[in-house]
Formats: sequence, C-alpha cells, structure tokens
Amino acid sequence: MSSPHRYHRQTLLPGIGTAGQEAIRSAHIAIIGVGALGCVAADLLCRAGIGTLTLIDRDTVDWTNLQRQTLYTEDDAAQARPKASAAAARLRAINSEVRVYDEIADLTHSNAESLLGIAGQRPIALLDGTDNFPTRYLLNDIATKHRLPLIYGGAVGTAGTQATLLPRAVAPLIATPCLRCIAPEPPGAGAVPTCDTAGVLAAAVAIVASCQVADALKLASGNGHTLGGTLLAFDLWTNARKRVALAPLRDERCPCCGLGEYDWLAGRHSSPHTVLCGKDAVQLPLVIDVTDPDLAQRLSRVGAVTLQGSMLRVVFSEQAGGPRELQLHADGRAVVIGTTDPDVAKGIVARFVGG
Repeated sequence: MSSPHRYHRQTLLPGIGTAGQEAIRSAHIAIIGVGALGCVAADLLCRAGIGTLTLIDRDTVDWTNLQRQTLYTEDDAAQARPKASAAAARLRAINSEVRVYDEIADLTHSNAESLLGIAGQRPIALLDGTDNFPTRYLLNDIATKHRLPLIYGGAVGTAGTQATLLPRAVAPLIATPCLRCIAPEPPGAGAVPTCDTAGVLAAAVAIVASCQVADALKLASGNGHTLGGTLLAFDLWTNARKRVALAPLRDERCPCCGLGEYDWLAGRHSSPHTVLCGKDAVQLPLVIDVTDPDLAQRLSRVGAVTLQGSMLRVVFSEQAGGPRELQLHADGRAVVIGTTDPDVAKGIVARFVGG
C-alpha cells in the first residue's frame, strides 16, 4: 500500500484531480518496444500510477543501450537479459501498485492482437517505442481496426517527432490521419537515418517520450479532448521546432483507415528475417526446444552456453569463427549477433543448430 500522498503533486493539476488519478489507476497502456523511448515512457507512466502496463519487446540488453535506455543496468547488459523482463522487474520495484506484464516476443501479424490483449483487458492506447517501420505499420493497422489511439514517437540523431493518431473517431476524440495517410508505404532500406548510422541524443529521446506520456495521461484521465491534433518535430542541435496540423493530411481514400484494408495485419508484408536496428544482428524464425540438454551440450563445444528463462544464449569462442553470439528463443526465434547479412545468419544457424 502506497502513501496516500504519493500522487499528491499530480492530483493538484486541474486537469487530473482525484477523479482523474482514479481513472489513471484503472487504465491500461501497451508499450511496444522497450528501448530508448519505451524505457522513458514506461518509467514515467509507472511513477504516475497507471493501472496496468504491458511491455512487448523481442530484444536483449547490450552495452550500447545504456547511454539512453534508462531502465537497464550494467548487469542487465552483461547478462544480455531480455529487455521486457528486465524493464518489468525495475518497474515493479519502482511502483508495486502497477500491474506490469512482460511479453518477450516478436510482435507479428499472427500474434499481435493476442499479445496486445485486444480480446481481453484491452489497452486504452498503444504507445509506439519501436525502431522499425514494419512493426509501426502493423501497429497502425491494429489501432485503426480496433479504434485505439496510436501514440507515435521517433528519435534519431538530435531530432525527434511525436504525434497521437486516431484515424477512426471515438467520442469525444476527433479523427486524425493514420500513418498510411501520412506515408502510404514505409521508406526503402537506407532512405532514412537510423541510430546505427546517425547516433541518438538521449535528451531528444526523453522529450519525445515525455510528449508521448503526456498524451497517454490525457487519454487515461479522461482528457483526450485536449490532444493537440498536431505532429511535433524538433532538432535540439539546430534549435528548430515546429508543429504540423494533422487534419489536412487525412486521406479518405487511404487503404487502411479509408478502405479498411489491413495489409500488415494480414501478413502481406511479412518477411522470413529481420535485421535488428542498433543490434548488428539478424532474427530468423526457428522453432526449437531451448531446454533440450543435448542441444546445450552440442553448443557448449563452440562457446559458453546459458539458459536464461526462455532464451538459450551461446557466446561463441574465437575459434568458432563468424558472429559473436547466438540467441535461441522459446517463442520460435533465433537471433544471430555480429552480422546484418541474412545469408550469413542462416548459415550460422544451419552450421551450429541444423535445419
């Protein structure tokens, strides 16, 4: 039981008060991606007393994350802990009143609605902490289909963007364009900078995530009518800042929000492999029993093997050659760290696991 004064400074806000705080306590937000944006957003929402958080992430913590991913420690990086579970443990220590569900999984067209609890304890909004466009377009399909606000955010280099999208109106909220109205197709490979190529300033991340949380708390407290209906874009290094009105960008002929065609949710754009941003890694589908002792024994000949929850981790010895690490996940994934070439990754899996 927390102190009755825990949220006192928040309830003093005229838009929240006691009733708004109780509404926040009853609300459920799903955060997809617990990297830089997701860490800051989850931390702020947890401290604000949100009732339920669902964290979905497929990745593990590494040393390059610690510069900006605020929920993780050096020990998390050394042990390559799954981000969702490491973040959840930290959040439970911050606020024991918040229900935190961690899903160590790759969000795909086949599991997204189930992982997000659409048919169960439905979230009031989806908060985008992702680092890749296919997942964003999948979230856009889900948000549009189920009339859920999509709290978009992006940060790379010293710049950031943020907007809350609600392409199908839910009273008293006003409809906005969906992601496909603004950009009908994802940009091609290499068309936009990434954290790998441009770096990322932690301060830019914090601003974007804070704006995302402000919109989430507006929705949770019953103040969704105060959403700005704009896209914020800024660059902290050049001091540029602007807001773009979203309404004129709405396309009534949009395949997604106009015609109800959910191509990403239908799996029409799914790929058998994924190059993980900021990870120097490739993810491949692989169904395997990670608890098989024979498998662990075979892999121990080429490196150090540990079973960490639902992940079997192999850190290759220098004599093995090739990428430095292989992660086998119980939910049907293999991640090869140390390459961005899908063919190399497939070769590593075939060489050491088979198939």
